[in-house]
Amino acid sequence: MEMTLEVNGMTCEHCQKTVKDTVENLEGVHGAEVHLDSGKVNVVYDEAYVGKNLIKESIHAQGYEVVG
Repeated sequence: MEMTLEVNGMTCEHCQKTVKDTVENLEGVHGAEVHLDSGKVNVVYDEAYVGKNLIKESIHAQGYEVVG
């Protein structure tokens, strides 16, 4: 499964790395691409292990706002 999330609050490369590491550390996530300039996060995951809500919650827990 693949999805794109819009994340507000990422302002630097540290933010980009934090979001990428947070998402990629979830069981069932196969990869994440974080685009600082657009605020988009592309996630490839196995929905048998992880869902959209858990991915969004993990990003939110790091202090970023997930839109949509």
